[in-house]
Amino acid sequence: MLVRKRVRAHGRVQGVFFRDTVRRAARTRGVAGWVANRGDGTVEALFEGEPDAVDRLVELCRDGPGRAEVERLEVEEETPEGLRGFEVR
Repeated sequence: MLVRKRVRAHGRVQGVFFRDTVRRAARTRGVAGWVANRGDGTVEALFEGEPDAVDRLVELCRDGPGRAEVERLEVEEETPEGLRGFEVR
């Protein structure tokens, strides 16, 4: 069973290797999707994969990498579409 979640991290999340950290973790866990910086200073990501692997990535985004300061994380569940691969946009 696949799940799909879209997250948006608010706070000090750009310029702290957030996207690269998420990309490496997603590839290690076999999760498909993408991660991108947004013009409003947030980072948005879309994860699709096994429930446990996706939940681990959501928690990674909640904490952020070392220098990040995540103030708030929005999480939305969506219908899986069968994505393949993971990219930084």
